[in-house]
Amino acid sequence: MKKRILTGDRPTGPLHLGHYVGSLKNRVRLQDDYDCFFIIADFQFLTDHLTKTHYIEEYVKEIVLDWLSVGMDPNKSTFFIQSKIPEIAELTMYFSMMVTLPRLRRNPTVKEEFINSGLRTMSYGFLGYPISQAADILVVRSDLVPVGNDNLPHVEQTREIARTFNQTFKPIFPIPKSLVGEVPRLPGLNGRKMAKSAANAIYLKDNTEEIQRKISVAITDPARIRATDAGHPNVCNIYQYYLAFNQKEAQNIEKECTKGSIGCVACKKAIADEINSFLEPIRERRAYFMGQPTWIAEAMNEGIRRTLRVSSQTLELVREAMHYNYHSLLGEINQSEK
Repeated sequence: MKKRILTGDRPTGPLHLGHYVGSLKNRVRLQDDYDCFFIIADFQFLTDHLTKTHYIEEYVKEIVLDWLSVGMDPNKSTFFIQSKIPEIAELTMYFSMMVTLPRLRRNPTVKEEFINSGLRTMSYGFLGYPISQAADILVVRSDLVPVGNDNLPHVEQTREIARTFNQTFKPIFPIPKSLVGEVPRLPGLNGRKMAKSAANAIYLKDNTEEIQRKISVAITDPARIRATDAGHPNVCNIYQYYLAFNQKEAQNIEKECTKGSIGCVACKKAIADEINSFLEPIRERRAYFMGQPTWIAEAMNEGIRRTLRVSSQTLELVREAMHYNYHSLLGEINQSEK
């Protein structure tokens, strides 16, 4: 049997090139070799978007279209929406009793994400969302979790929860391993981490003009004033785009930039053209799937049904191990009603 993988995205807006380089590209490859479950984590949308739930359905659609446009295939993998699997919420409750508050507060990723969220106070749900993620992973009894280095603490928390449950009750869960890909992190157009909330991203659905405009104003080498000045590609975030999308030309660009033989304007135009060529088939697939709402609905519903079959089996095992099945009591009640 194929090993099982779970990974996915929060529906906080359309996905960008950083997501593609860091995750989506790898998912397309993984779905041929693994039993992949791809989750749209709409509960976790609430951690920092509580007052924006009127956007949630639109954002979920954006995620599905982005997945389909890059080649993720519901005929090969399982797409599902987190809130449509009630067993996740039940499992989150059980797991929440197995993690202390000090342990949650030590999670460095939670601390960083709270700082970046702009929130003034941290909710119970925000602090505890690694427990919800553990339930996402373990409800389908996943063996592997593809993550970047910044999310390794979440997987380690999941591993601790799985071990605690198995030792306390019964060995039901695999101890999932992190699957860390050797991929570069694509910086945002301002040189910082590319993020939906930072207005520094190129989205997979951006049209030709939007991409040209965004790249034309991107920050390059701050020490380079004139086109003939010697550049420093290692500190230029546009050079990172060459490494990701035009490696053949990257070596030449590095030499020309270092000598001052190519200016930033020409360099930006060339990579904008390259990115547009790369995204053109993705945009075409997106446009096609936008015209197939019935097919998408059927694919999503089938993914939800399959996940429900797996999650219900998991929770039956969990309830039996924890003595929360109440077969004797509820059996007697049901018999008397007949």
